[in-house]
Amino acid sequence: MLAAERQGHILDEVRRRGAVRVAELAAQFGVSDMTIRRDLDALVARGALDKVHGGATSKRTPSTEEPGFEVKWLRQQDEKDAIARAAADQVTPGSAVGVSAGTTTWTLAQHLRNIPGLTVVTNSMRVADVLRADDDSDLNVVLTGGVRTPSDALVGPIAVSSLRQLHLDVVFLGVHGIDPSAGFTTPNLLEADTDRALVAAGKRLVVLADHTKWDTIGISTIAALDEADVVISDEGLPPEAHDVLNEHVGKLVIAPSEPTTTTGTADTPS
Repeated sequence: MLAAERQGHILDEVRRRGAVRVAELAAQFGVSDMTIRRDLDALVARGALDKVHGGATSKRTPSTEEPGFEVKWLRQQDEKDAIARAAADQVTPGSAVGVSAGTTTWTLAQHLRNIPGLTVVTNSMRVADVLRADDDSDLNVVLTGGVRTPSDALVGPIAVSSLRQLHLDVVFLGVHGIDPSAGFTTPNLLEADTDRALVAAGKRLVVLADHTKWDTIGISTIAALDEADVVISDEGLPPEAHDVLNEHVGKLVIAPSEPTTTTGTADTPS
């Protein structure tokens, strides 16, 4: 195998798993540890990954970087739909539900349309648009006011004030990152304040996060790991994440992936 081809496979492994070890790669490709280290050095020089002791990790993004909605929606679509389907199973008809902004929670909103008698409180314009699209639905949608962010969240003192007056049965929270020490985080300070108010309004907290959110840290913490009653992720979540989350959260749910093209639920955002 040529070095360039091997490096391409290594990069795929890092993107899939989040981290790799030199010894594992050497055994996988039948080459020496030194060859793998040279491959990692080449990938680091290209800015494709971060080298750590004994291996490499996916490239870390700045803690304040916040991609727009469309950019995030294009990532891990199958995983997000699987997570959304599993999250919808957590909802009881007739309950009061809080839904934060984000592409995974936006996908969840499409499944909530099929559950009768819900009142959904959200600070996401995108989520509200999905839920209000069906005129025949008995859904009640409450949209907080506030200042719009790049992820189409409504944040700030108006949003926080409205959420502090509410009592919700369950809150579904989308996050930018999960870290053992930092907890569940976001790159937007104002969104963190609003999300904390949303979390405080709920009896139960369900965090929706695909595997790429593991070992990622935004600038501000929304909640500690042990504040989550349930975390729903996908089959790509690395083993070390399983260990940490099973220790700290109420329950870890791994949603099996199915192609979004077969579900008919993940509409293209507009």
